[in-house]
Amino acid sequence: MDLNNDRQRRLLFAGIAAALVVLGLWLAWPRPDTSRTGAEQPAQTATATPPPAPATPPPGIAEQVDPDAFDLYRLLPFGRKDFATAAATAQGFVSAYGTYRFDEEPQTYLDRMRPMVVDLVYDDLRAGASSVGVLEERRETQKVATGSASLDSVRTFGPTSVTFVVTGIQTVASTAGSGTESKSWAVTVQNEGGAWRVFSFAPADVGEDGEAQ
Repeated sequence: MDLNNDRQRRLLFAGIAAALVVLGLWLAWPRPDTSRTGAEQPAQTATATPPPAPATPPPGIAEQVDPDAFDLYRLLPFGRKDFATAAATAQGFVSAYGTYRFDEEPQTYLDRMRPMVVDLVYDDLRAGASSVGVLEERRETQKVATGSASLDSVRTFGPTSVTFVVTGIQTVASTAGSGTESKSWAVTVQNEGGAWRVFSFAPADVGEDGEAQ
């Protein structure tokens, strides 16, 4: 056996093994760029800012309800004042709708309702008030009608609208006779820019449900 050759082979293998160990350590050792990038990424996740909480808490009643002090308006999309204004608008409109005289111009009749209705309703009212047949009948019988209204119920409501059932009561005097008539209306009132106006109206038995908004 050649001892010198055997010793040389062992030394060669030992040198190769040592070189591999050094290479492995070098590859495993974190480089400056890699270390910096790896440190920044988790930091961004950990310091992410959560979305801000709403400035106003959602509506509702979190505390135990007290039947003696229950405020229904906290569960409605609008407060007591808005609700009352909407109701007054519906009631006032039905009263004005049933009030007219044979000797007044149609525009005078329309002007009483104009502040209470949206443009679309006003256009429909103007078409009806200007009807030749209606005007002739009122003038021939010298018809005078006085309207009033009774709020009966709330049919439905949405975020910006409420539909009331209103009974219109009309006292009529004419050469053809006098009397009192009543009719039930579904009147939808909608908030437009802070003002409540009649958005639509129809006989209550037709099924007017209001504006779904």
